[in-house]
Amino acid sequence: MTSERTTLYKDKQNAKLMGVCAGIADYTGVNALWVRLGAIILAFSTGIAIPAYFIAGILLNKKPPHLYVEPDEQKYWQRVRQSPQRTAREIRARFRDVDRRLADVETYYVSSNPRLNAEIERLR
Repeated sequence: MTSERTTLYKDKQNAKLMGVCAGIADYTGVNALWVRLGAIILAFSTGIAIPAYFIAGILLNKKPPHLYVEPDEQKYWQRVRQSPQRTAREIRARFRDVDRRLADVETYYVSSNPRLNAEIERLR
């Protein structure tokens, strides 16, 4: 099953022609200007770039308007598409940090409150 956030779409909101380059830019996180320049260079150097562009423009679905709620979410999904393993490591590191901080808070409150400490020990 493929998530709709990990699918390549054509981006009609930022489109110049059909939205294919804007969609590739959104998918990869690269500036659309560089993707467009690359497409122009490919169009002049190879004969297949122009037909491939129009075929992609016909076959790709339009990007849903509800795909990203905020810009941080868009950047997150771009990182997921670029390197899922790195993103999973970053998330695990964040959870370890949160767990460590919660343990510090628990230690602080338990050490300064003997009644709470006795209650936690009774629950174990």
